[in-house]
Amino acid sequence: MTAVEVRGLVKTYGSLRAVDGIDLTIEKGEVFSLLGPNGAGKTTTVEILEGHRESDDGSVQVLGFDPAAGGREFRERIGIVLQESAVEPELTVTEVLDVYGDVFPRRRPTGELIELVGLEEKSSARVKTLSGGQQRRLELALGLVGDPDLVFLDEPTTGFDPSARRQAWSIVENLAGLGKTILLTTHYMDEAQFLADRIAVIAAGSIVAEGTPDTLGGREQAEATIRFAIPAGKSISDLPIRPVSTANGMVTISHPEPTRALHQLTSWALDNGVELGALSVQRPTLEDVYLQLVGDENGG
Repeated sequence: MTAVEVRGLVKTYGSLRAVDGIDLTIEKGEVFSLLGPNGAGKTTTVEILEGHRESDDGSVQVLGFDPAAGGREFRERIGIVLQESAVEPELTVTEVLDVYGDVFPRRRPTGELIELVGLEEKSSARVKTLSGGQQRRLELALGLVGDPDLVFLDEPTTGFDPSARRQAWSIVENLAGLGKTILLTTHYMDEAQFLADRIAVIAAGSIVAEGTPDTLGGREQAEATIRFAIPAGKSISDLPIRPVSTANGMVTISHPEPTRALHQLTSWALDNGVELGALSVQRPTLEDVYLQLVGDENGG
């Protein structure tokens, strides 16, 4: 079943067509990442899905509702974790969650939320004493207090150090394990690679690619890059495969069949009793593919 179904979505601001007829489907229980540069239409699209902005054309269904007309019944079934939110600094973590939770007919227990986001040791601490990362965890808990079916995560780890980011990823994985549908926006490609089941890239108001992290933009079919150090006593002309480039004693080879190419190279190295030092094989990263897809788009 689908959680989000978008067809021909359009949003204009004067002469600017910010969202230009996009189609989007998100399955229930899926972690879906929407990527795009600032000004590409990403934020506008998400705000329409949240019911905070109306579309000019097209159809939008989120959990079976038209977000623009869903009212309280719709809002009670979604959770939104913004980049920044205002929380009363004098309240404790437990008090904040209790106060916010009181407005929801279906809510998750405060203690369960605190455990889910890893704030057990800070449950009695006042909000103003929390670190930036701890406040971000509290914001995530607030987005979950109404036990939503669909969670919007907007740049959830911005400003986190590597350790805190990994902890946040574990929280998102826990949410997915609870069967929640998650729409994630992020500028961190490793975050999308690790968390998302599927990814869509938006540029200039249009979806330019969609797929899994490993297949997006034909990534799985792209040529692999093989690098190694030229063995001592050998020259480029001795190699069984013509290199693309050489620099500082390193050889770079691009090949559509890396297994076959590696077999040729390693067989040659064994036959000649030499080592292929610093040998590495890599297909284009998700970031490589993303940058290729968005081109010169600077602008969400």
